[in-house]
Amino acid sequence: MAKKPKFYVVWRGRQSGVYDSWDDCRQQVEGFDGALYKSFDSKAVAQKAFSEKPHLHIGAGTTKGAAAAASLPAFAGKPIEDSMVVDAAWNTASGDMEYQGIYLATKQYIFRMGPYADGTNNIGEFLAIVHALALLHQKKSNIPVYSDSRTAISWVKKKKANTKLDPTPHNAVLFELIDRAERWLATHAYANPVLKWETDYWGENPADFGRK
Repeated sequence: MAKKPKFYVVWRGRQSGVYDSWDDCRQQVEGFDGALYKSFDSKAVAQKAFSEKPHLHIGAGTTKGAAAAASLPAFAGKPIEDSMVVDAAWNTASGDMEYQGIYLATKQYIFRMGPYADGTNNIGEFLAIVHALALLHQKKSNIPVYSDSRTAISWVKKKKANTKLDPTPHNAVLFELIDRAERWLATHAYANPVLKWETDYWGENPADFGRK
């Protein structure tokens, strides 16, 4: 008996959408921090689910990949306007990475760095958070810093970028920046909360590069 086909909704991944094969879906979510996706038995149901918020479907029934989906808070409230928001972009074709930060209340761009060769998105998110913390420390400001990367936030808390990326002649500058960021975290105290940007409640990270 032929196996019934599955359809896969990717709400958060490298490229969101509805996919008709697990291989196509996996390319969008595998290794992507905070990926949100689920399988459905029909294309019509999948397309309807894609038009809705993921928290209405994640955890509802059995799904391959549900365990990997980010857990969502029962109530996310609203983001603090007096804050900085950071994000990174990684080009899958070239391997180039860049990152930036904005002041949320005015959407003013505060910094934009890169592109850096042979990087990763998580490294960019980590560097962006530390860059924001260092700038705010100079200004003696304790406002929060938002990032949509749980991985990068955990690295900052541990004061260590736990990357598996291998150093190469192409990314030597990037590893110098990582070392500098880790040394800054080890030698500076900061009171700024580093918070998760809840995309599924607040919309796209306003520091996003807009290349999805």
